[in-house]
Amino acid sequence: MDFGQTAEILARIQFAFTISFHFIFPAFSIGTASYLAVLNGLWLWKRDPAYLKLFEYWKTIFAVTFGMGVVSGIVMSYQFGTNWSAFSERAGAVIGPLMGYEVLTAFFLEAGFLGIALFGRKRVGDTLHMVAVVTVAIGTLISATWILSVNSWMHTPQGFSIDASGNFVPEDWWAIVFSPSFPYRLVHTVLAAFLTTAFAVGAVGAWHLLKDRDNRQARIMFSMAMWMAAIVTPMQILAGDMHGINTLEHQPAKIAAMEGHYESHPDGAPLILFGIPNEEEERIDYAIEIPKASSLILKHDLNAPLDGLDAFAVEDRPPVTIPFFAFRIMVGIGFAMLGIGMWSLWTRWRKTLFTNHWLHRAALVMGPSGFVAVLAGWFTTEVGRQPFTVYGLMRTSESLSPVAAPAVGASLVAFVIVYFIVFGAGVFYLFRLFRRPPVMEVDHELDLGPTRAAGITPGPAQETTIREGVNHGD
Repeated sequence: MDFGQTAEILARIQFAFTISFHFIFPAFSIGTASYLAVLNGLWLWKRDPAYLKLFEYWKTIFAVTFGMGVVSGIVMSYQFGTNWSAFSERAGAVIGPLMGYEVLTAFFLEAGFLGIALFGRKRVGDTLHMVAVVTVAIGTLISATWILSVNSWMHTPQGFSIDASGNFVPEDWWAIVFSPSFPYRLVHTVLAAFLTTAFAVGAVGAWHLLKDRDNRQARIMFSMAMWMAAIVTPMQILAGDMHGINTLEHQPAKIAAMEGHYESHPDGAPLILFGIPNEEEERIDYAIEIPKASSLILKHDLNAPLDGLDAFAVEDRPPVTIPFFAFRIMVGIGFAMLGIGMWSLWTRWRKTLFTNHWLHRAALVMGPSGFVAVLAGWFTTEVGRQPFTVYGLMRTSESLSPVAAPAVGASLVAFVIVYFIVFGAGVFYLFRLFRRPPVMEVDHELDLGPTRAAGITPGPAQETTIREGVNHGD
């Protein structure tokens, strides 16, 4: 079952499939964990029950997405041994400790405090419960930090030597952790996670406002989401611009593929808004472009030269089609988010934020936009790194395990079937949670007190019995 493809192509498809399923859950849980911390803090500050109800509403959704993220992440780690053992052998001394630190710091931190954050409010008190909620939020950010450190090193490797066997040997851990692309990738990804959550929260709030514009909890979540859209989206666009400039410095071939520049432009490169890459003829068909705008964006100079793919050896060039389209999808969604944010500011000023149904419908449509954008950005950067796993040093073809194509194809089919069943059910359940209006009771049976042992009368009941006996003269 090789589908007419090589083992390398099938292994890449398998990893792309599993990481795409995985990535959407941490992207959402990172933002949701911080959102829960904000809601809990507002409840403790204002003692407004609406914030507590929203915390209870979103903590269930967070728990489901967190669990699916953990399960899908475990599957990916096994592929380093099954499909990419050569990469693990050569680069394991660098990436292994970093991924181990992610487990020892972030995952243990999250696992240790998650139960308290979800169920322990009346067990431990407000202060310690708030500490637990904030700790879980910090844990998700630490997790993202370590994983993105690994990924950034693969894009901009430094701080190592190569031994006689061709293995990467760590020499400077500070340089490895803080590789040149790491700060930009971290900021860009975390802001993307916050926006993903903001637009999901905004869509849920919009859904319930369309049904009941007087639902106070829906108003609060929609307002908070629109503030995030208005404030964070411009920050994300700026962070993306800085990340692009950094990529131009360290991975110019990737930029050429993203921009669709097959040819170098010595006196200013155009910004191609849309077109269809023609890989065989090495040109963009039906291109709609703005002269010299690409040089202006990337080098802040209309006449600055930009290298095209013709400046690189054929065997070192990334494919163009996927980075070209994925990059435009990501950027297009970013500006659509900016439009929603600016629209929300206008309606807020006009005092129609909660009554403008056209804005609510637009926010509802934009609900999944963050997930699409993070996947498009991930495809852009990872396909743009090809044909290397460790940029410029280790090719993808050299990273593969000695495994036959039919074996990889069979496991790919199994992953597709299992993932669509398991995670399809999980996503279906999440949508059922979204549809519930955020007005549920906040008291749960678990919070009412410790479960008594058999045959022992609980304190309050015992006290009532004694009082009744006194009143009757017994």
